[in-house]
Amino acid sequence: MRVREVMSAAPPALQPRHPIRQAAALFAEYDVDTLPVLDGSGRLVGTVSRRQVLRVASRGDDLDAPLEGVLEPCRDTAMRPDDQVPEALLSASLPVVSGEKLIGMLTPGDQARMFLARLSSTCNELKTVIDSMHNAIVVVDQRGVVTTFNRSAEKVFSRRADEVVGKSVKATFFTSRLLETLISGQAATSQKICLDGKWFLSNRTPIMRGGKVVGAVAVLQDISELEAVSRELESVRQLNAELDAIIESSFDGLVVTDAQGTIVRVNRAHERITGLPMEAVLERKLADLIAEGIMERSATLEALEKGETVTAVQEFGNGRVALVTGNPVFDGEGRVFRVVTNVRDITDLNLLQQQLEQASGLSRHYETELQQMRIRYADDRLVISSPKMRDLMQVVMRAAQVDSTILIQGESGVGKELIAETIHAHSPRRKGPFIRVNCGAIPANLLESELFGYEDGAFTGARKEGKAGLFELASQGTLFLDEIGELPLGLQVKLLRVLQEKEFTRVGGVRPVRVDLRIVAGTNRDLEQMVKDRAFREDLFYRLHVVPIQVPPLRERREEIPSLVAHFLNKFNQQYGMRKHVAPEVLDVLLEHRWPGNVRELENLVERLVVTTPHDIIRREDLPASLAAHSRQGLSPLDGRLGSEPLKLTMERVERQILERAFARCKTTRGVARELGVNQFKRIYDPVRFK
Repeated sequence: MRVREVMSAAPPALQPRHPIRQAAALFAEYDVDTLPVLDGSGRLVGTVSRRQVLRVASRGDDLDAPLEGVLEPCRDTAMRPDDQVPEALLSASLPVVSGEKLIGMLTPGDQARMFLARLSSTCNELKTVIDSMHNAIVVVDQRGVVTTFNRSAEKVFSRRADEVVGKSVKATFFTSRLLETLISGQAATSQKICLDGKWFLSNRTPIMRGGKVVGAVAVLQDISELEAVSRELESVRQLNAELDAIIESSFDGLVVTDAQGTIVRVNRAHERITGLPMEAVLERKLADLIAEGIMERSATLEALEKGETVTAVQEFGNGRVALVTGNPVFDGEGRVFRVVTNVRDITDLNLLQQQLEQASGLSRHYETELQQMRIRYADDRLVISSPKMRDLMQVVMRAAQVDSTILIQGESGVGKELIAETIHAHSPRRKGPFIRVNCGAIPANLLESELFGYEDGAFTGARKEGKAGLFELASQGTLFLDEIGELPLGLQVKLLRVLQEKEFTRVGGVRPVRVDLRIVAGTNRDLEQMVKDRAFREDLFYRLHVVPIQVPPLRERREEIPSLVAHFLNKFNQQYGMRKHVAPEVLDVLLEHRWPGNVRELENLVERLVVTTPHDIIRREDLPASLAAHSRQGLSPLDGRLGSEPLKLTMERVERQILERAFARCKTTRGVARELGVNQFKRIYDPVRFK
């Protein structure tokens, strides 16, 4: 800094002839330590200091003596306006001259003000720098009082500087460890801390002066972004490791090449199939491998040239043949930047094909056996022990595997609905809905809307939003139309269209609705006679009659009656918590009855007997009077056939009947053998058929 910028104005000047007393008066009036002395021409000839005047006064010298005696020459100490202010502290004021004339004085006060201004400027610059730093800075003195708290620290700690500066760091920040640095005098660097979910790198350093700790400074660097980048890099590393693991886990050979045909990735399976070591092909160009005769051709290079998937059969030096498929991968600009090639060993596939054919043969064999088991145990509610029902269930199981329309015929109560449920349960549509509808139980004027649904405003009382019909609800499943013979002729036409076109129109609608469902129909009427009587459409009959199933009445399979009785007894005993049994004479009566209501009539009778009989054994007298009256005293149901067939066959039938009755009572083959006094395994008999 130049002298002219800090100098003070010149005080009143003296002349050499003026008395010392006049100088003392000026010192008393002005707060200066030096006065200039000028000659008559105004040129500086010297200076007189306050100390000199005081020395004269203290010695008792004459104060009226001229200043010439105490004058100090200043030609060598005078300053020029453009001189730099000396860095050394001034002990007295110095005159400032321009040419030969006095223009001002440079006093120690001027120098001190200059130093103070410079210090203040430096402090402001330092504060500005500290506040401008991205890192948070906290400084404490040797007492632990915060002296510096920059703007970044304000953001990090959510505290204003005026709330923190001048206060104890321990009282302000409970978790601060700056006091430890003050006490130990040891720096603690590169320590990760978390504040409000953000990660910082903390560096604590003691401030030393003269070998003593006079404070400590903490610098916090926000590394949240670095942590995020680190995590992202770690994620990329894991993804890369997963990709390598996936590529290595592939049974097929995998090769990844760049846009220049250089192999950048290859798995061990490729080495196993081709016989080429991984180290021999990695980072090699495919064109070089072909030129060296290691490979004959490359589907990868062809995929690079054509920009499309290329499949080729390649033979390698180890004699193995592989199906090679190169798939180009495109970047955002539509250029090929990678080719992923799959190498599949056809030799292994041929072996697998042979094994598959063997497995398929076994599967067909096991399927045949399983089909027989399904026929035998198709449903817990089905009791199958007669040849007719076993033959019937074989047809049912075969028909269940296809989507053909099925017509189930039989008298009321024979179990047509149960057969329909069995068909659905063993069909490919078993995961879809099974919806049953009795065509004879719904009024004719409502049947069409129930089956096909209706649109908004189709008729009076219709729901505003319309309604989906049963055909729509049964989509992807099976619709069982029981009592199909009761369907009005008008609806038969619409049903025929559903069977032919797989679509229909809602009542009041114009848009056709397509459905995907299977239709199973059931009836106890003679549809062929109804066709002759023009009560049923002939074309619909033949559409329904694709797979006819005739369920025999119970009177044609009387041998199942003991098994059915045992089944229903077990069912209702469990349902009502009872332990009822049937006496042998009751079975005699049940075997004689014609059962016009078929299985349903038998089930209802067994439930009635279980509920109403007061004792555990159901006897003949517990039967309804109308049923007991038809029994013939002393005759077995087989007595009417005696003499009409060979003796051996008759004996087998009688033996079978005895075993059936015993099994109905005992439930197990061990109990039957104990009751009849025979060996359990002596007779060839299958009591498992009777549940």
